[in-house]
Amino acid sequence: MPVAYAAAASEAGAIARVARAQGAEFIAGGTDMLQLLQERVRAPAELIDINRLPLAAIEVGADGARIGALARMADVADHPGIRAGFPAVAEALLASASPQVRNMASIGGNLLQRTRCLYFRDVATPCNRRVPGSGCPAREGQNRLHAILGGSPHCIAVYPGDLAVALVALDADVHVRGAAGERVIPVERLHRLPGDTPHVETVLELGELITAVTIPATAHARRSHYLKVRDRASFEFALASAAVALDVEGDAIRQARVAVGGVATTPWRLPQVEEALIGRPLTGEVLREAAARAAAGAEPRGLNAFKVTLLPRTVERALRVVGGLA
Repeated sequence: MPVAYAAAASEAGAIARVARAQGAEFIAGGTDMLQLLQERVRAPAELIDINRLPLAAIEVGADGARIGALARMADVADHPGIRAGFPAVAEALLASASPQVRNMASIGGNLLQRTRCLYFRDVATPCNRRVPGSGCPAREGQNRLHAILGGSPHCIAVYPGDLAVALVALDADVHVRGAAGERVIPVERLHRLPGDTPHVETVLELGELITAVTIPATAHARRSHYLKVRDRASFEFALASAAVALDVEGDAIRQARVAVGGVATTPWRLPQVEEALIGRPLTGEVLREAAARAAAGAEPRGLNAFKVTLLPRTVERALRVVGGLA
């Protein structure tokens, strides 16, 4: 099926084109989009290339970081200010994909990547995310990689990304621009739970364009870590991952942030683990007791039940690393 193509000369022009042209979509690095086109999962009428827009700057200062949506993953991971002030972000990016993909993939595109659920990627099978109302064979089928948190009777596809998990733990925001103007969305609220509309994956409106990500500079952001557990050492998606950040004074934990991936339908924050850490001494016992709460509310489906055990262990290991107890 032919796809029209146009290179955007301005943000306003790109936004207007996607907002009014039926079936038009943005494309930047294209590392996920091209796969979906090849697999016939997506069939846009037109692709609006935004690579010429001035949205690739990486700025780090006393108040925090501002990362342009078109900054490449490799450049952000290698930025000395990101590595020093927000190590979990650099680690999450380096744990993602391959060096070749990281050289091409954009930050904005990475946040919007689609699930790797094999039923979603195979157009010969039903999938409520791809064709609403067609069913979710993963619930009783091949679900080893699927979510144990945040699922619904209509979808248990896991969110596949690493970066968003780290950004949730560091209280980052996404800046978007659309026909109605600009708005700021916490990364924690960018992705929607599947509920009964799993095909609606984010809170973005038609034509809205991610322009930047901002991360506040905090003591816990400087003391952060991202851990990814997977079947092989590289170019593999997470079975479970954890982004943790601690602010410690003396031997007391003043602030804690914990988010996880590979186990939920969205990047998943764990307030129950954070609450069990804040105000407590930094000891192995405290970290173990807090991490044990990580899988609270989990609803495993057959082949993915091992994640109920793997998730707390992943969180505890990440906490021990960032707490200097590993």
